[in-house]
Order: sequence, then C-alpha cells, then structure tokens
Amino acid sequence: MPITPTKKIWMDGVLVDWDKAVTHVLTHTLHYGTGAFEGIRAYKTDKGLAVFRLEEHTKRLLNSCKILMIDVPYSLEELVEATKETVRVNDVPEGCYIRPLVFLGYGEMGVNPLPSPVNVVIAVWPWGAYLGDDGAKNGVRMKISSWVRHAPNAMPTASKTVGGYVNSGLAKVEAIKAGYDEAIMLGADGRVSECTGENLFIVRDGYLVSPPPSEAGALRGVTLSSIHRIANDLGYQVHFEAMRRDDLYLADEAFLTGTAAEVVPIASVDDRLVGSGTPGPITLQIQRVYNQAVRGELTEYESWLARV
Repeated sequence: MPITPTKKIWMDGVLVDWDKAVTHVLTHTLHYGTGAFEGIRAYKTDKGLAVFRLEEHTKRLLNSCKILMIDVPYSLEELVEATKETVRVNDVPEGCYIRPLVFLGYGEMGVNPLPSPVNVVIAVWPWGAYLGDDGAKNGVRMKISSWVRHAPNAMPTASKTVGGYVNSGLAKVEAIKAGYDEAIMLGADGRVSECTGENLFIVRDGYLVSPPPSEAGALRGVTLSSIHRIANDLGYQVHFEAMRRDDLYLADEAFLTGTAAEVVPIASVDDRLVGSGTPGPITLQIQRVYNQAVRGELTEYESWLARV
C-alpha cells in the first residue's frame, strides 16, 4: 500500500520535513538488520485523535531494543510525548499509522553493532485497511507458508527486529504470488505460530484458541492482548494452546489480529473453507467491539487511548 507523505518526521528529537528525513547509504541497520520498530495507530474519536495503546507499544519497542542490546537515548515518557507531538503537527484528522524505528546509524561497519550510533525516528501517515476493506468485511484467503517462523534460538522472536522481517516478507511474497491474501507460518516444531505480521485466533466449540506466543515463536501482540480482554468481557473463554494446521482447517471460525490489520476474518486456509467461508458471529462481534474501542465509543476501554 503506497505511503501518503505527511509534513514532518521526528528524528532524534527534531521535527524535520518529510523529504529531508534521510540517512546515509552506509547506515549499519541497512546492511545488517539490527534495529527495532513498532506499528501503532491513531484513530479519530469524538474528542479528537487518540493513539491506541501507545504506552504498551512504546514499552515493547524498548523491550525489543533491550533484547538486541541497543541503548536507546530516550525514556519511555520522552518517546510517548514525541509520538503525540508528531501526530499533532501532521495533518491527519481521520487518523494515521505510526512507525517508530530505532536503528543503528552511519559511522561503523562490520557485523559488530555495539560501536554504532543509535538513531530514533517516528513517522506518521494515513493508512487504510492493511488487508483491504473487502478482506476486513468478508474474510481473507490464507496459505500455510513453506517458510518456517524463526526458532527462538535463531532470532529473538519477542523482539520486532528489523532484519527478522525478511522471514515474514518471504512468506508474504509466496502467498501473494500463489493467489492468496496472507500467509500463516508454522514454528520449527511444525505447530502453528502466527501470520507474517499478525497473531491469529480460531473459534472452536464456542471458545477462542490462539497459539501461546512464548512456545510458538509468535510475537506477543498488543492487539492480541486487547482481543483477549474483549473476548473475556463478552463472556468467551480464551485458551492459549499449541495448534496443528488441521486445527485451522476444522475451526468453526478464525480471524487474525494486529495493529495494522486490526481484526480480519479468515475465510479459508489452504483452499479449505473455515466454517461456512464467511465471517462467523463471534468474529463479527469481537471485530465490532474492537472497532468501537479504538474509536473511543466504549468507556470501559478509555484507558487504552492516549489523547493527542
């Protein structure tokens, strides 16, 4: 999905013009992939723009950097305020996607990342439905990827590591070229892990099941935790269990979750319809409540919103 430029990007404490937010071609992260990022959304509400679970996302960014042994020169509070400032100065009245990135800059070369300077940027731009409006409404076609999700001892799967997403990109390309919308990745043990950038749930016998992140090599999603609470509030049990691919084939319903994707029904997996092949009632209920929560329409989730 093409990026629509906005006015300013926050770079190491300074707001610079969009087209001047540049770095050197010998930037360390560009060559070796050591860096971390987040994906966050701000939504239009009746009280102005609000960033969804900003502090939780920023904490995860700092945790990713801790895992990678990157010393970030800004505190949690400074990054939260910088994000709000970046949203405020850009003309995004309908909401936006937010991309904080911590990367290792120019000045050192070689695999050792420790001597490299640490740079932090925050960019925002309008971004619609990640998997398309039709996918969000009617469901998406999924393919089990031939690419396996990183083993935890090969890549730190709890970190949103820049270079780690080559794995996701390969799976995504494979799925798109085969005519599908998105890929589901298995872990090293052959069990279901996650999608290329989303967690997933199935509905079975009236309760929700998702792979346990620490065991499946999946990222511990901020949206996943939001859906966990919403489901509980609606009276549904959520179980974190290891899943085989045939659990996906035989599910009553299935959906994926992520900040960019939000809540998207899964219509089929490997050309096998999930349920009737249309979004199920529990999926639609959770999707509706999530969409209301992020837009400030439900007071019980107000604490999730950082007003800009």
